[in-house]
Amino acid sequence: MIRTLHVTVSASLRPSEVREWQLQLPEGASVADALRACGIDAQGAGLSCGIWGREAAAQDRLLEGDRVECCRPLTVDPKLARRQRFANQGARTAGLFAKRRSGSKQGY
Repeated sequence: MIRTLHVTVSASLRPSEVREWQLQLPEGASVADALRACGIDAQGAGLSCGIWGREAAAQDRLLEGDRVECCRPLTVDPKLARRQRFANQGARTAGLFAKRRSGSKQGY
């Protein structure tokens, strides 16, 4: 009797799109085996993979209930994007200062 693993593969192949597969793989399967079963070429697509949010190599073995996640590389630095959004909104209309009562102290 061949023992199987139940794993989930989640991949963001395009912006604002996440696909998910529920797989049954033979015991001892690797991350590469899971991606192959889904038809994903991680290296060709430039995806980085991990297991439960921690970076994993293609040859890493999977355990029962693992979640393999494939993510596209960031195109914009998150800190820079936040600074630009804040600058566009204006310092007085965003964050803590957005709902300030008239007559209240600065920063409250």
